[in-house]
Amino acid sequence: MKKPFFRRLVASLSAFALVMPASLAAAGGIIRDAEIENSILAWSTPIFITAGLNQKAVSLYIVNDRELNAFVSGGQNVFLTTGLLMRSENYTQVVGVVAHETGHIAGGHLARMEDAIRAAQAESIIGMILGAGVIVAGGGRGQSGQAGGAVMAGGQGIATRNFLKYTRGQEAAADQAALTYLDQTQQSSLGLDQFLGILSKNEELYSGKIDPYMLSHPLTKDRLDNVRHHLEISPFSGVPSNPLFEEEHARMRAKLVGFMQPFKQALRIYPESDTTLEGRYARSIAYYLKPDLPKALALIDGLIKERPNDPFFHELKGQMLFENGHTAESIAPYQKSVDIFPQSALLRIGLAQAELAQNTSAFNKAAIANLVAAVKQEKRNASGWKFLGIAYGKEGHIGLASLSLAEQFLIIGKKTDARQQAERAEKNLAKGSPSWVRAQDILLAAKN
Repeated sequence: MKKPFFRRLVASLSAFALVMPASLAAAGGIIRDAEIENSILAWSTPIFITAGLNQKAVSLYIVNDRELNAFVSGGQNVFLTTGLLMRSENYTQVVGVVAHETGHIAGGHLARMEDAIRAAQAESIIGMILGAGVIVAGGGRGQSGQAGGAVMAGGQGIATRNFLKYTRGQEAAADQAALTYLDQTQQSSLGLDQFLGILSKNEELYSGKIDPYMLSHPLTKDRLDNVRHHLEISPFSGVPSNPLFEEEHARMRAKLVGFMQPFKQALRIYPESDTTLEGRYARSIAYYLKPDLPKALALIDGLIKERPNDPFFHELKGQMLFENGHTAESIAPYQKSVDIFPQSALLRIGLAQAELAQNTSAFNKAAIANLVAAVKQEKRNASGWKFLGIAYGKEGHIGLASLSLAEQFLIIGKKTDARQQAERAEKNLAKGSPSWVRAQDILLAAKN
């Protein structure tokens, strides 16, 4: 059964939707990875600054979905799918996509999109009402019934055409903004051109079907021509890519393939004959997941020997050991990753999990220190608050444990649980203390 037009329209909005599309959420949710996030932020921050955005207020999210997609949602939140990241051929293509989505944010398209949705909904509803009126009058049979169906289809068709006309204008504006940002940061627009070429091929594959990306990102010849004309006149078209960023992109793709593709597929993409850094990185992950820990450790140890100050190789070794039951052995590589990159909340949370697994007061206290630093860096990291609650509980700090769990539940939307934990925290914390005041704030937020 087909959904009503408006519901289908909202479900397919992935360019700058007001909520995350249900299909993406169902596909596996958000992926957190310190290395990939750090790389994409390094590539994208100059774009955010040039667009006049506070780079600390912009959040990047990686969605576990095979579809080639990107969108902005809920303010200054940029979402990139794993399908897009693995399909990209170089970092400049990812930067081009981010610059385009940044154009939507800076252009205020989210607020305008809501108005366009309302207009499309109104046109669709009017069409359905008129159609329903004809069907009722004719009893739903014969020529009158057919006419009613035609009126309904006509109303929905007008709404679709008007909405897509609107999004085409927004896409062109976002493209133009992206070209401006790339020029102002002295980067070539070739990556954006290449990515639009990939979309063009994708559009051909979806001939006769509905491609969600194409519905929300209508690709026209004019858009392609505009970007290619800009390449001809921009003084930065021939600027070479950044070798460090190219390596980061190669590592990102290798990491995603290693974690997300079946073992045999991963080794087809990165065969044993591939001695590049990214090839060995991908295989170390593939063998770890197989599981073949000796081969995985041999590969990651080789990478660590080459790059002893790379925090993410040490992190991966810690993860391999921890998830294979070698929790005590995992602490050293996890600690090394944090020593090298202490500003990463995710690395600190990984270390804290290993420390908590030792079940000693000394390691519990070390975990608390790491988790306090982690949630200070990422105030809305639900996992950080959860493990902090566990750590405080192990040390008998009931009030702080309850407060941490209240923070976790508030972030994930479990307001009843948040209220219960905040009430428990309130009873066990010193009245008037900063923690007690925070418990009051959570109680108010949970009740509202």
